[in-house]
Amino acid sequence: MNLTNKQKGLGLSLIGVLLITPDSLFLRLIDLGAWELVFYRGLVPFICLLIVLSFYYRSQFIKSFLVLGIPGLIYAILIALGSTTFVISIENTYVANTLIMIALLPFATAILSSIFLKEHPSKRMWLTIIACFAVVLFIFYDSYQGNRLYGDFFGLLTAIMVGGSAVVVRYGKNFNFLPALLLSKFFIMLIAIIFMQNFPETLFVDQKNLYLIIAMGVFAVFIPLAMITLAPRYIPAYEVEIFFVLETILGPVWVWLVIHEQPTNKTIIGGVFIIIIILIHTILELRENKKAQLNS
Repeated sequence: MNLTNKQKGLGLSLIGVLLITPDSLFLRLIDLGAWELVFYRGLVPFICLLIVLSFYYRSQFIKSFLVLGIPGLIYAILIALGSTTFVISIENTYVANTLIMIALLPFATAILSSIFLKEHPSKRMWLTIIACFAVVLFIFYDSYQGNRLYGDFFGLLTAIMVGGSAVVVRYGKNFNFLPALLLSKFFIMLIAIIFMQNFPETLFVDQKNLYLIIAMGVFAVFIPLAMITLAPRYIPAYEVEIFFVLETILGPVWVWLVIHEQPTNKTIIGGVFIIIIILIHTILELRENKKAQLNS
């Protein structure tokens, strides 16, 4: 089956975000400090990417890094910083609050794309982003009442960093940025080691935590991040990031079902609206793409 670039990009984005939604739950279940978590979120995906890319590129492995140049390095730094601020945010605020801030990703990415790539969202895309942003504001009011601004701030930084990384991938869309993702995981480990106290003693974990760390690293970090890294090669960066708002509702649902951390009614109501908005947007985009194919 021959898929269009639009279908490839939307498919990679949707599946990647759906796989990443239990990430917040894993962070709650694993009994480790923030910097130890950051380290393992770098280590497990690093090992997975190293194995996959070594087999894929073989003798061209080193060259796969060099061809990316400065954009690859910038991407790696942004992803490393974004991954770090995400964990800090989760540790200092409610899961729902962090995910609400991440829902601002498409707004930030659209602005960055317009400024640096001259890729301007369509009117429908802006309406989708604004609608999601309005829902986020509706939900976010309770965060200020909860006195969680420190964690919320790092959630906002995560949105900016990840949005910027997607714009970089779109800028270099003719290249495979998975080697840069590998480099970012190495940077993440270095950042964690710098700030970790009593390294490496604090990295020793029991069997339960070890299984959770491996599951998180493979299924909620490595696989979804690889898919989301590839997606901007096929569609604009802001179209990829619009799917991240799905995590606003699905992330807290995972936490609610497993450890009974009750999200607010506003989070649930707003999340339902976000799902409807994203669903309508995706259907319209695919229909438009199908019409364009028939006319070509």
